[in-house]
Amino acid sequence: MFGALGLGLANGFFKPLLLALALPITILTFGLFVFVVNALMLMLAAAFVDGLEVKGFSAAIWGALALDPMKLVVGMFFGL
Repeated sequence: MFGALGLGLANGFFKPLLLALALPITILTFGLFVFVVNALMLMLAAAFVDGLEVKGFSAAIWGALALDPMKLVVGMFFGL
């Protein structure tokens, strides 16, 4: 529960800023750099939440790849 709260706070506060700063590289990589930003948000949430642990950047990338389809389905369910 706290992991979801930490990830939500990181996505709410820091992700828009990082996406705006990384816009040129995101355009150059055809949007694939968004996965790196999502991985950084996952690592940031893990740094602040005790029960959430991410072992390295590659694990964060895989976690971001796993979370993105879930966010899409939940967003479609709630109409976001």
